[in-house]
Amino acid sequence: VLMKGHERPLTFLKYNRDGDLLFSCAKDHTPTVWYASNGDRLGTYRGHNGALWSCDVSCHSTRLITGSADQTAKLWDVQTGRELFTFRFVAPARSVDFAIGDHLAVITTDSFMGKTPTAQVKRIAEDLQDQTEESALVISGITGRINRAVWGPGNRTIITAGEDATIRIWDSEVCTKCLHLVLLSPAGDWFYPFRVSGAMDLWQYAYWYELITIVA
Repeated sequence: VLMKGHERPLTFLKYNRDGDLLFSCAKDHTPTVWYASNGDRLGTYRGHNGALWSCDVSCHSTRLITGSADQTAKLWDVQTGRELFTFRFVAPARSVDFAIGDHLAVITTDSFMGKTPTAQVKRIAEDLQDQTEESALVISGITGRINRAVWGPGNRTIITAGEDATIRIWDSEVCTKCLHLVLLSPAGDWFYPFRVSGAMDLWQYAYWYELITIVA
C-alpha cells in the first residue's frame, strides 16, 4: 500500500488499537488519518503552525493527541477532525502518549531559549468543560532532548529515551527516578529493577510485563 498526501518529510506514524487506521505526522503541519488496508486518506487535522513530531490515538479511536514545534499539543476529535483543546508550552512539544485508560497523557518539551527539557503529565477530562492545561506531574533534570516518553505497565512508570542514548524509568506518582539498580538475566530475556523502596520486580524483556514483585 502506498500512501501519498504529505508535502514534507514524515516524522511519525501511529496505528490505532484495532489496526485499521494509520495516523501520520509530518513537517507540513497537518496530521493525517488513513485507512490502513488500502491507503485511502480519510482526513486531516488542521490547526498547528509548526512541524508535527508525534501523535497518539485513544483506545477507542475517539481522540487524537499531537505534539508540534509550534509549542503546543492538541486534542482532536478523530471522526470529525475538530480541535478539542490546546496545551500551550514555552518550548516545542516533542512526544505525546496516552496512558492506559486515556485519562492521562505524557507530553515532552524540548530545550528552548534556556528552558530545559521536561516530560509533563496532563489529565485528560472526558468532559471538555473540565479540561485544563495544568500539569499533574513535571519531570525535569534531563539535559539532552527527550526524544520519546511512554507509559510503563499499569501507568506506574514513565519511560523516557533521550538523545544522550539513555533510557530512564521514572515513578509516575512521585516523579522521581525509581530505579536504583537493574540486573539482566544471563540469557538477556529478563531484567530485575531494584527500586529505592526496597522492592525488586521481575520483568520479561521481550514483552515488557511484570511477572512478580518481591518486597524487602
